[in-house]
Amino acid sequence: MANYLASIFGTEADKVNCSFYYKIGACRHGDRCSRKHVKPSYSQTILLPNLYQNPAYDQKNKMNASQLQNHFDAFYEDFWCEMCKFGEIEEVVVCDNNNDHLIGNVYARFKYEDSAQAACDALNSRWYAARPIYCELSPVTDFREACCRLNSGEGCVRGGFCNFIHRKEPSPELDRELELSTKKC
Repeated sequence: MANYLASIFGTEADKVNCSFYYKIGACRHGDRCSRKHVKPSYSQTILLPNLYQNPAYDQKNKMNASQLQNHFDAFYEDFWCEMCKFGEIEEVVVCDNNNDHLIGNVYARFKYEDSAQAACDALNSRWYAARPIYCELSPVTDFREACCRLNSGEGCVRGGFCNFIHRKEPSPELDRELELSTKKC
């Protein structure tokens, strides 16, 4: 019985634990979910909910696509450099969704759990863009399961309201530059 329960933990077959929370670190039902959201006591991944304020979702915004990308690149570089202070980064994922539980969420997956814990502890007492930062350890270990597969190909019909992560990508030049600078350290 224990082996069976362990094999279905966090899957759709698990009627006790929320599979969306386990895969994505966020659930559209939040605290009202009928299934449990088991917060990890240790993880390589941290989640900073609603950290990135995407100007594209501001109705008063008058930025063009190039300006929006530059704005995002500045945020991404700032965040990446700040996370490097805590340890080696494996991956940074920024949500481009527009639904309540995913909008502006930023994930950072570190090589070591100790780095993620140090970042989480330090960031919870900080502010970014005149707003307090909230940080928590996330159960997400594989972003291939968390990200929308349709978003990268022919396009997701749900758009920004999809319940899977629509990943916002930095410009290729910035991504390459950050990867190279991290390898030199």
